[in-house]
Amino acid sequence: MAGKLMHAVHYTNCGGGPSDLKYVEVPVPTPKKDEVLIKVEAASLSPIDWVIQQGGLKPMFPRELPQIPGTDVAGEVVDVGSGVKNVKPGDKVIAMLGFANGGGLAEFAVAKANLTVIRPLEVSAAEGAGIPSASLMAHQALTDSAGLKLDGTGKPTNILITNASESVGNYAIQLAKLGNAHVTATCAPEHIDLAKGLGADEVVDQTTPDGQALKSPSGKKYDIVIHCGEPTSWSTFEPHLASNGKIYDVKPTPSSIKAYALKKLTFSKKQLIPILLSCKAENMDFLVKLAKEGKVKTMIDSKYSLSNPEDAWAKNAENKIFGKIILEP
Repeated sequence: MAGKLMHAVHYTNCGGGPSDLKYVEVPVPTPKKDEVLIKVEAASLSPIDWVIQQGGLKPMFPRELPQIPGTDVAGEVVDVGSGVKNVKPGDKVIAMLGFANGGGLAEFAVAKANLTVIRPLEVSAAEGAGIPSASLMAHQALTDSAGLKLDGTGKPTNILITNASESVGNYAIQLAKLGNAHVTATCAPEHIDLAKGLGADEVVDQTTPDGQALKSPSGKKYDIVIHCGEPTSWSTFEPHLASNGKIYDVKPTPSSIKAYALKKLTFSKKQLIPILLSCKAENMDFLVKLAKEGKVKTMIDSKYSLSNPEDAWAKNAENKIFGKIILEP
């Protein structure tokens, strides 16, 4: 499709807001070796998209400007580069793009073949676009990092999931319940019933004193904490941790990295561990199969047109959503 144009959303500098997103015409990208070109049917926003636009991850991201944001897409393969064997033109797929270059908020996007998986008919494009980064992070934190067995064969485990309103928290609740864990979740008061609907055993209003203190209503001590919320002090977590309790911070900050180092140096059994997303196609394929089987679902907060992205971007920045914001061409 060399020489053809497509519509996309981009911004030309960091530090702006929703009004800086422009709906423009740009060349359709060409897939290189081991890449696929996808006609995008749906893309989802993540909190990190806003952080990148604000310049919060400079100088790493964005790699260049203008930047077409968005990393999670679903659509149809229309072309493949040399060496691609796992998908072919006509396949319906889900893909995760790189944070450095983005590219998801467009009519066409290029993805690495090794981060592109087949989307079954049972999973809609909108549901599929919500899967990649959020579910991968929840899965990585619970399984690779915390060691939870999702087949339920592990020992009884008490898990706290903070800010379960966000999509990582949504998936973490569902995956933790597959592992037969007892789940306590914190979220905004208007989302309590939704969190319970995903399987949480206890849900605490995060705006109340008990919610801010992270106390379990039943007095349980947490073996695992999946921390999806704002920076929280060690002194808030510590009283509620089991003797070997571990906190897995999916939004690590300099203070959480400092706490991690300190607990390592003092050989503390209670630890705070920062998690950086490591994308693996086999994990995404596993999560897509769970979605196909109805064992996990993408919670969709709202849908917007790609041609009018400002409202979607503003809502993503407010961080008052439950689940995913979807944009469709």
